[in-house]
Amino acid sequence: MNNDVQPFVTIIMPVLNEAAYIKDSLTAILAQDYPSEYLEILVVDGGSSDTTREIVQGMLRSHLHVCLHDNPRRIQAAALNIGILAAQGDIIIRVDGHTIIAADYISKCVEYLVKGKADNVGGLMHPRGSNYVGQGIALATTSPFGVGGSKFHYSKCEQYVDTVYLGAFWRKTFDQIGLYDESLAINEDYELNYRLRKAGGKILLSPDIKSVYTPRASLLSLWYQYLRYGRWKVRTLQKHPDSLRWRQAASPLFISTFFGSLLLSFLWFPIIWLFIFVLVSYLLANLVASTIAAKRGGWRYLFILPVVFACIHFAWGLGFWYGLFLIPFAARS
Repeated sequence: MNNDVQPFVTIIMPVLNEAAYIKDSLTAILAQDYPSEYLEILVVDGGSSDTTREIVQGMLRSHLHVCLHDNPRRIQAAALNIGILAAQGDIIIRVDGHTIIAADYISKCVEYLVKGKADNVGGLMHPRGSNYVGQGIALATTSPFGVGGSKFHYSKCEQYVDTVYLGAFWRKTFDQIGLYDESLAINEDYELNYRLRKAGGKILLSPDIKSVYTPRASLLSLWYQYLRYGRWKVRTLQKHPDSLRWRQAASPLFISTFFGSLLLSFLWFPIIWLFIFVLVSYLLANLVASTIAAKRGGWRYLFILPVVFACIHFAWGLGFWYGLFLIPFAARS
């Protein structure tokens, strides 16, 4: 980037029980090619019960531009807001505690913002599994069949999008559109980016902005992750109904047709043919997508990929319907 311009940058890291990854994540930030005198790192901890805090405290003794803050509310939106309000930087960059950013990550983000190309910039989410299941999950989440149109998972070209992974913003942007919505335990980044776009802002995805992310390592944890994604998407839609994208509606529609046709077949048996059609169509699509992903990432994952895809789709769809089910109860509370 042009060294005539050196904005002060604040890195905000919302963390909770990240002992397995936080040291590597912080080390990658400390190894950036961006001048350290123009950089501060705010780690905002939601009350970790592992050794996350001890690891951070050990590192900040030798790095004075690293600070540790407490997040009593524990959720990511609150952590990010605590960091933004404490930030000294002209630019805010989010980095999660299980993410390893490339050495030029900060300088690339700053470069795009300084050039005025966007109001929020981000790169691809490059997943790297820690075991066989995690590696299968990584392959599935870089497939359009697995994550629909979420282009930060797999796009190879620079383009304007509706949301990006992590994100880098001018600090003044939050004065204009507000902070993260702390009523959302999940999906706070998409909701913020929606408000940014509604205010006329642009969000840029660039494959030049690189990082590595560690996905879930078990099918059970993946199931709960996407169940929560689906549930909290409903809360976002309650606030912003027109934020729904076709990719987000696919799983709930599939789930309703799948289980609806199965249940109705007990009342009128011919409907079983609709259920069979939906089931066979999904199995074929899943097998094709799994074969394509296995060809790209390794044939040994062909056995786990269909299960991973089904886990993502069923969990997200069921979570969405569960979120709808909860609406009347949330209104009474």
